[in-house]
Amino acid sequence: MRYVDFDSVNNYYERLVREQIMLEYSDSALASQPGALEDIACLALNQLPPRYMRFAVDTSFYLTAAELQQMHEEVLGAVKRAADFVKTNPRKPGPEPLGRERHLSLATKED
Repeated sequence: MRYVDFDSVNNYYERLVREQIMLEYSDSALASQPGALEDIACLALNQLPPRYMRFAVDTSFYLTAAELQQMHEEVLGAVKRAADFVKTNPRKPGPEPLGRERHLSLATKED
């Protein structure tokens, strides 16, 4: 079997959401709260439909300018709602979420 690079498959909305969060909140009080920007990303992405692609250029090729504009507007709204939620519901101290390293070690751990 040939090598298959599934890492090249991405949800285009993830990129848009990350960019919007960094643009709007990277210098805000939320950025100083551990996990707040990540929580905003999760909450925003859960409001948006997935739009998978392999290369960013694919999205601009297959979508009209109106569709791209609508996607950006959807991202703006989702990120704003998510940030408002995180602001009014700050995370309480508790266990750390599973990081990539911890998740991978659990996935490869044999019983």
